[in-house]
Amino acid sequence: MVKLLLQIVGWMLARSPEFLVRGLTRVIAFLFYQVVGSRRRVIHSNLHHAFPGRSARWRESTARECIRRFVETALYSFACPYFSESRIRRIAQRTDSLRAAFAAHRAAPRATLFCAPHFAHWETQTALSLLVDGPFPSFASIYRPIDNAAADAFIKQSRERFGMRMLSRRQGFQEAMKLLRGNGCLAILHDQNAGGSGALTLLFDRLCSTTELPGILAQRFGAAVYVLYPRYVAFWRVELHVELVSHDGTSEGVTIALNRWLEERLRIDDNQCASWLWGHQRWKSQTGASVRLRLEQKRNLLENELQLRNLSALPRRTRLWIRLPNWLGDVVMALPLLRALRTARPDAELTLVAKAAFLPLLERLNLADKLRPLPSAGGLAYFAEFARARGEFPDCYLLFTNSARGDLEAWLTRAPQRFGIGRPGKPRPLLTHQFKLPASYDEARHHQTNLWTDYLRHFGLTVAPDRTPVPLDGPIRGSAIGLICGSENNPEKRWPVAHWRSLIAALPTQQFVLFGTAHDRVLTDAIAAGFGERVSNTAGRTGLLEFAAHLQTCGLLVANDTGGLHLANALGVPLIGLYGPTNPRRTGPIFAAPTRILQPPGCPPTGGGALSDLAPEPVIAAVHEMLMLTA
Repeated sequence: MVKLLLQIVGWMLARSPEFLVRGLTRVIAFLFYQVVGSRRRVIHSNLHHAFPGRSARWRESTARECIRRFVETALYSFACPYFSESRIRRIAQRTDSLRAAFAAHRAAPRATLFCAPHFAHWETQTALSLLVDGPFPSFASIYRPIDNAAADAFIKQSRERFGMRMLSRRQGFQEAMKLLRGNGCLAILHDQNAGGSGALTLLFDRLCSTTELPGILAQRFGAAVYVLYPRYVAFWRVELHVELVSHDGTSEGVTIALNRWLEERLRIDDNQCASWLWGHQRWKSQTGASVRLRLEQKRNLLENELQLRNLSALPRRTRLWIRLPNWLGDVVMALPLLRALRTARPDAELTLVAKAAFLPLLERLNLADKLRPLPSAGGLAYFAEFARARGEFPDCYLLFTNSARGDLEAWLTRAPQRFGIGRPGKPRPLLTHQFKLPASYDEARHHQTNLWTDYLRHFGLTVAPDRTPVPLDGPIRGSAIGLICGSENNPEKRWPVAHWRSLIAALPTQQFVLFGTAHDRVLTDAIAAGFGERVSNTAGRTGLLEFAAHLQTCGLLVANDTGGLHLANALGVPLIGLYGPTNPRRTGPIFAAPTRILQPPGCPPTGGGALSDLAPEPVIAAVHEMLMLTA
């Protein structure tokens, strides 16, 4: 039934006036472009990645023409079994390069590979025997059969009509090797979506899995390697071109050279660019959710690529967007994971999405390629910014937030992968993949950074978080003691004013610097009152980057559980953290710098005590010990 239906459709197309088929092609292509949004987005994403400097108008035009040509190709594939030889000769026109390649083979027979990229009108290449002068050499083509037996038989019969032998990949390559051993010619698809059996390579500076079969056969048989491709002229009119590919004779060299040829052809030739199969996932390698955050392939030719391209590092073209938390302390606790991601996916362009106030510090730390502030607008205008961001085509959106708001932000970008943590009873339907915490997972006993590490491991991260401090350039480690006496989000996290004053009074020869926001100014004024110049009150007078620079000059910091405590720890500043109601096992300092955690008497290790119960005396003793330790 399937074969009969294909025959009827093909016969009708072949007998129809060409102008009607041309009109039908345009209608189908228009409907496909409008209705199949997922495929349209793949095309636009691929074009945007490959040609970020080209205009949106050019990409739109190329995408539409790409779809139209492949609809045209599909209709030709149905109709060509019913075309006469004379009509096929009008459709597929030979070129001087085609004549020259076969003349060279006749003059000096040798094993020869004709590698065919994914260009429109591929079926015309099966009619080579009609276009070649003189006797046609022993020639076969390797093809991938389709699952439907009737449809596969129809296609095979059509392609073998003019003497082209079709060799199924499923039946192995014995016949292909026998052909090359006898100095015959073999056509083979040059594919950049070869899955786990391919080699990790670059195309337009993005990772892909390229079939090594042409390279393996070329190396084994010393074969000449050509690229065979149709060049579009008009509706159902193409020229068949052949180009000799220069290579070093190794399998790796041939594989890379073919990709380089394709990349250059698509860059310089808009006509040929519109004929390539942009609607397929040529860059599907390394995109599975379980391995997204690492590079893993049996065959890896990236070192060869870097040498040939004279590069010291992989281009960063995989677009990984990372939505950071809304609190400074949480952002700092995520930094070790950002460093691990940079190491694990050196090909990733990391874009950090965060509050605008955090961006100067993040830029100074140089942990990402791009920084994107959260919109300043409110209401629908806020989310409209994320909807517009879909035109930047992020590949993966990684959320360190747990809110529906953050999930909606990610969904609006249309990133094809959106990762987050799933907790029991808290569905996150706008994510594509989740690390689901089991009901037995006690978050109170796992540090936030360790939880995030488990989360990222679920998506393939194997690099350990880097907890070494990240000091800023500039002056470091003076003798003053810094004090962070406020708390941005919870007054219960504040050590009492009288206790701070007792600490300062107990160290009469020591210089102190009070830090905080403008909201902490009343508090710090009360603490500093009467101590004169040895207590400097900077609360509300520094931006985040200036605050970090001042922290770095402190010989020691004493702080409540605040973002500033975590920032100082990340900068490598020795510190004493005062924890009462909050849980140091979950939100304690994580960087490898001198640290002491103090809690009120009787307070559980997971927090819950009143910070006012922590007397000044143990804090004063800890300060003396830390000063001696870090002197």
